[in-house]
Amino acid sequence: MLTTDSMSLLWLTYLGLSLVILVTGYLGLAFLPRLLRLPLTWAVAGILWVPTRFRLPLVEEDEFYTGMAPAVVVATVAFLERNATAMMSSALLVVAGAGLGIAVGLLQWWMLRPTDDEMHIDDDDNNGRDGRDGGQSREPRERREPMIG
Repeated sequence: MLTTDSMSLLWLTYLGLSLVILVTGYLGLAFLPRLLRLPLTWAVAGILWVPTRFRLPLVEEDEFYTGMAPAVVVATVAFLERNATAMMSSALLVVAGAGLGIAVGLLQWWMLRPTDDEMHIDDDDNNGRDGRDGGQSREPRERREPMIG
């Protein structure tokens, strides 16, 4: 059952929090063009979502706990413990996840980019433009000076 198994609940919580981080990060990068925003967001998603196996020694001799965890967490713990072998394998997975995320982001940008047909504005559709909605009016308006007195 989902609520009684702590590992599945832990993974669902991690997934939910990482989605919150990704959405707020994407919205926070609104000042960047889409070409940079999408690959950067997907690179962070790749870093957060790549899982790897880990192995921890238990209190008793010759017993180990093995499980799955996000590769960035395993790499961080291995760095803090100065475990070079665990850090190297998980750090390579983190880099691979970031590279895959950048590729997905570039592919998404390429699929969502406007085509030439969408960027072309047909003159027949703009007959009623008077410049109030940000577009240029067809005829320049005559300048009117205010009358005093």
